[in-house]
Amino acid sequence: MQKLSMDQLQRPSVAAFKEQEKLPVALVLDNVRSMHNVGSAFRTSDAFALERILLCGITGTPPHREIEKTALGATQSVAWSYAENTAQAIQLLREEGYRILAVEQAKGSIPLQQFPPLTTQKYALVFGNEVHGVADEVMSLVDACIEIPQSGTKHSLNIAVSIGIVLWSFYSKLYLSATDSG
Repeated sequence: MQKLSMDQLQRPSVAAFKEQEKLPVALVLDNVRSMHNVGSAFRTSDAFALERILLCGITGTPPHREIEKTALGATQSVAWSYAENTAQAIQLLREEGYRILAVEQAKGSIPLQQFPPLTTQKYALVFGNEVHGVADEVMSLVDACIEIPQSGTKHSLNIAVSIGIVLWSFYSKLYLSATDSG
């Protein structure tokens, strides 16, 4: 085995990335307090070519040294905006045709592996605060809730890990399955 060089990976430039087709997913960070988690969200959103990120409430915004430490430049490639109020941001996304999904442990949640995203639908995935999760006010506004099944003793995963797992699931179901069959 030999690792691929940066040239062999053939990654797009930031300008080319901004023009390429995006996964029809927006990430909503509801009062995320860790700048490292925010940076990781940017980097993972770049990896899966998401449409955009909405940073809400106390969630930090670029430019910020701690965000850049984990984003590694993805704040330049991924479109983002800030909203003081998560509920208002969700309402705007709904008006733009997004189906709003909280990623949370909740009564009636759908296990991630059982959720079938549609290629004709845009999705907004809401991830909450590291301690309190998605705010109750926001939970009352979502269309559905998806949950990552777990078998261990801890009650939750780090938000950065959760974002990676959920985005991989959407990417593999929406993008990879389409390219495999076409």
